[in-house]
Amino acid sequence: MVYARSLTAVGLVAGYALDAAFGDPRRGHPVGLFGRAAKALEQRVWADSRARGAAYAATCVGAAAGLGVLAQAAARRPFARVAVTALATWTVLGGRGLAAEGEAMAVRLESGDVPAARQRLGHLCGRDAAELDEKGLARAATESIAENTSDAVVAPLVWGAVAGVPGLLGYRALNTLDAMVGHRTPRFERFGWAAACGDDLANLLPARLGALATAACARVVGGRPGRSLAVWRRDAARHPSPNAGQIEAAFAGALGVRLGGVNTYAGRVEDRGALGDGPAPDAGDLRRAVRLSRAVGLAALALAAAVAR
Repeated sequence: MVYARSLTAVGLVAGYALDAAFGDPRRGHPVGLFGRAAKALEQRVWADSRARGAAYAATCVGAAAGLGVLAQAAARRPFARVAVTALATWTVLGGRGLAAEGEAMAVRLESGDVPAARQRLGHLCGRDAAELDEKGLARAATESIAENTSDAVVAPLVWGAVAGVPGLLGYRALNTLDAMVGHRTPRFERFGWAAACGDDLANLLPARLGALATAACARVVGGRPGRSLAVWRRDAARHPSPNAGQIEAAFAGALGVRLGGVNTYAGRVEDRGALGDGPAPDAGDLRRAVRLSRAVGLAALALAAAVAR
């Protein structure tokens, strides 16, 4: 058991290093292939039904996790086990891509090119950007960096540590489904309910570990761990998501900025409450958020390697 744990840990570290070095492949990304297959299935089986949506989610996530079970079982030799774990980790992580998008947004905001920044925001989140000014764009990007640090870095590493390759692939499949169908729109409010609830459950622990890691890493961006913890405890519940508010509040406290507020998604307005007490973030704060995201990712990697099964 200890030997298997060490192999998983080495695979997680190797996969993290691959993501940091190379990021996502430009073509043929396995997550993209999964998304296209899931979309094709959704178009065939959709119904305005929670039961049908639950069966759809179970089929997609079960297929991904089942592939992980088969791959891990076939990797009997030590090198093969490490290689399979590393490749799966590389496939599901999004740390390098997330940081690159944050920096690309910061460049556009620093140059004052608001139209280009509005176009670029779609790479990070689905928020309506047409009416956002520089401050609004910086806030949207900073919030997305925080949320996706949890969803695309911390959570995959936690699930990889707990459940190996099946955990890595199953989690990423569920998170992808949530992004695809977990919206409160007329088409998906019932059909996507199971995917949305499943993703919330899968992220309950990772989101809170990510918030703790954020506080621990606050000094990397000139913040104070105590302040990050205080804002997290006070403000996280103001966010409508049980998970996104955790790390967004911790980021707000670590960066010394104010996040949250009124957002618009496809014409639907949400008031997410205020997170933090400082000024609205600017391009410089967005760059600090990217640095904090990288530090949190390394902290999550260290934890995952230490507890890997």
